[in-house]
Order: sequence, then structure tokens, then C-alpha cells
Amino acid sequence: MTFTAKHLLGIDHLSSDDIISILDLAEHYVTLNRQSQKRSDALNGLTQINMFFENSTRTQASFELAGKRLGADVMNMEMGASSIKKGETLIDTALTLNAMNPDLLVVRHPNSGAVELLAEKVNCAVLNAGDGQHEHPTQALLDALTIRRAKGRLHRLSVAICGDIAHSRVARSNIFLLNKMESRIRLIAPKTLLPSGIDRFGVEIFDDMREGLEGVDVVMMLRLQRERMDGAFIPSSREYYHRWGLTAEKLAHAKDDAIIMHPGPMNRGVEIDGDLADDLNRSVIQEQVEMGVAVRMAAMELLVRGRRAAPLTQQVAV
Repeated sequence: MTFTAKHLLGIDHLSSDDIISILDLAEHYVTLNRQSQKRSDALNGLTQINMFFENSTRTQASFELAGKRLGADVMNMEMGASSIKKGETLIDTALTLNAMNPDLLVVRHPNSGAVELLAEKVNCAVLNAGDGQHEHPTQALLDALTIRRAKGRLHRLSVAICGDIAHSRVARSNIFLLNKMESRIRLIAPKTLLPSGIDRFGVEIFDDMREGLEGVDVVMMLRLQRERMDGAFIPSSREYYHRWGLTAEKLAHAKDDAIIMHPGPMNRGVEIDGDLADDLNRSVIQEQVEMGVAVRMAAMELLVRGRRAAPLTQQVAV
């Protein structure tokens, strides 16, 4: 098992071997998490600090649970009441935290690149829990694990990513990961929800759901991120559902065993039909949540392992 990264800032910087190492170890933690005794001592005595500058009930809870099951001391910082609100810069906050000698920092931030900037100023491993419209690496990794378990493989599948591509860091991370696995990626969205230059990412682009879903193995729906929209990107929720929402009629164009995914939270009746989301034969949305804890446990353990093995001079940030 090889894993060379010092931080988990994005999928783009990981090798295929790094990705497979995380997924393989996560399989072990899936098994552990289904037992009555769910504790490991992989992070025993270590300190994990969660810094969420954006609210995220699911991701923060998943990281907190992952750290505690690994035996870490987990602290959730209330960023809404932090010194940032009093005028302290992100760098000063990073330096202050670094003086406390944490072992892991989990950071979500509304600005792209903020997590990487923070990682340059601390001596511990940093995990990106989502930064602006840049990346959300652990979401892509848990999606990959979910796909691999459902399909038996990750390589050379046909995957449709549908919806709000323009504002989605989840889509971006998944595109990076699926490209590394030589999968065929189809993006299905209105032109207003496609970022400029997306055609350079090795993807196929469709405006029509039925055409785009033809023969795919995986249907990955995305949340409409209205909080990031400045203006009218869609005519109405009703029109959006009619054209780009996932229904049984549209899904019929995919393979008979195609799986349905969604990173959550879902807007039922806008992005996806509620009955499809709950269809145990097709939907793996609940499995995605379960895989999230296992993937985050694996990522944190591998980062700590690498730092324990590296000389101290290699661990100190510049």
C-alpha cells in the first residue's frame, strides 16, 4: 500500500496509487464500522481540529465521527465566533493553531485556495473538507468507493454527472478522479450551469438528459447551489425538474443496472424524483453517507502514517 501525500488538498494532486490506497484501507473501515465495537487506535493520543468556515452538518459530523473512531482527541472550532470575526487573518489563525501542535486539521472554507494557503503555514496534516468552487476530495473518494463496491470496479466506466456543474466542487473532484481511472465522463446541464473551459477536462457535454444518460453505468446528480448563484441561472425549479431532474423515464435511457448517486442534501422534486432517491435497487445515496466515514478514517490514518515515517525536516511547512 503506497501513499505519498503530506496533505489531502485535492484529487488533482493524488496519484492513482494514492487513490487506490485510500479506497483499499477504507474497505477495512467499512467492515469495522459495521461491528458493535467500532474503535481503532490508529490516531490514539493525536489531536484533530475541525475548522468549518462554512456550515456542513453531514461533512463535519462524518469527520468528527471518523476521528473519534480512530481514537483521536477531536475539537470542533466554532468559526462563527472565532477571532476571524474580530479581524484576525486566516494566516494568523493558522499560526495560532500551529502553536498548539495539532496532528490533523480539517478545514472547510468558502474561498478557493484557502485550505492550501493554510497548509503552507502549519506543521500538521491538512485535509480539505471543501474550498469554494475548487475541490472536495473526500466526497470524490467516498463516491469512488461507493461505485467500486456497487460495480466491482472503478476503471473504464461510463459516468454521467448531472446538474449544477458550474458551482460544484464535488463535480470537479469527481472529474479529476474518474479521469485518473480512465472512465468516460458525461456532463449534463444547462449551458448556464457549465463553467467556461470545461471541455478541456476530457469530458463529453450534453444539454439533453435522455441523450446524455444513454448507456451509462452511474448517474451522479448534483445539488442546485442557489447560495452561490448571483442571478437567474435557471428559469424556475419546475422547469429545471422537467428538463434536468432525474425521473424514471429519463433513467430508463441508462443501463438497466445503473446506480443513482447524490452528494446531499437533496432537493426532491427538483434535482431528483423522491421515489428514485429511495429506490433500494438503484439508489446508493445512503451507502455514500456510510462510505464517507470509512474514507475519512482511511485518509487520516494514511496521512498520519506518512508523517510518522518522514524525517522531521520534511514535515515542517515553509
